[in-house]
Amino acid sequence: MNNILVTGATGFIGSRLVEKLVATPDRISVLVRKNSDLSALSGKLDKIQLVYGDVTDGDSVANAMAGIDYVYHVAGLTYMGDKKTELLYRINVTGTKNVLHSALESGVKRVLHVSSITAVGIASGKKPVDESVKWNFDAVKLEYARTKHLAELEVADALNKGLDTVIVNPAFVFGAGDMNFNAGRLIKDVNNRLIPFYPLGGICVIDVDIVAETIITAMEKGRKGERYIIGGENVSYKQLVDTISKITGAPKVLLPLPYWLAKILKTMLDRYKIRNGISKLFNLSMFRVASESLYFDSSKALRELGMRHEPYEKSIRSAYEWYRERNMLR
Repeated sequence: MNNILVTGATGFIGSRLVEKLVATPDRISVLVRKNSDLSALSGKLDKIQLVYGDVTDGDSVANAMAGIDYVYHVAGLTYMGDKKTELLYRINVTGTKNVLHSALESGVKRVLHVSSITAVGIASGKKPVDESVKWNFDAVKLEYARTKHLAELEVADALNKGLDTVIVNPAFVFGAGDMNFNAGRLIKDVNNRLIPFYPLGGICVIDVDIVAETIITAMEKGRKGERYIIGGENVSYKQLVDTISKITGAPKVLLPLPYWLAKILKTMLDRYKIRNGISKLFNLSMFRVASESLYFDSSKALRELGMRHEPYEKSIRSAYEWYRERNMLR
């Protein structure tokens, strides 16, 4: 039996990961803040040990690391705007550095770092990229992507210092249990007719259960120092919103919106303080990213980790039905 520590366990991916880990013989501890919302862990609290702390607090991380064999570092701030630069750096970069430093000091056997596809790069045209691509997301000037890239540099530094590390890069994650409406915001807003147009880019879609399963396999079988893209089908936003419309029964989103026109429209909406009827997803940082082709080749994870594949429509339907059963779509 191993002693496992999970950071970010109250989030979408982290809570699903914990759900699968508690089914193993290992002893599972989770690092949580004293004011954390534990609702995502309901039904699992009697099977885990809560350790209070914060990844941004090095001392609390060091205390949590005592006696730990393996660490799943899932904690991170996902924010696609431009108003939380300092917080993004503190959580995503400094937090990762604290976890890695304490793991080295405590003799942890391996750290599995959950990164992001934004730390991989942007496809040229529509050709999917793999783990070997040179990071080029700085062209979009998205602070979230920059901090996830910097966090991976911290992982590389820890590897050079002797820590056994593996990185996974999940794509756009859908599925049941997304209570904070990460990717699920798109489902909710299409359902509520708050998205009158779609960006011209595309995205790689993956189900949260596949992500959690593959993270565990990467801890067990991933090669030291390697990173693995956890992705599924590459679809345009047009295809994605059409699928959501079909599943939810909402009208199709008919208007394509190029980024240059989005900037003009956003300026007009802000000038006249028009906010009703338009999704909160419509901010220029997010729309700039959504105008790119974030298409990824996940064959390495398929080949080395045995990652399973399923149609992305299944994940969209699973998320929609989960929301509908809980009356969360209004």
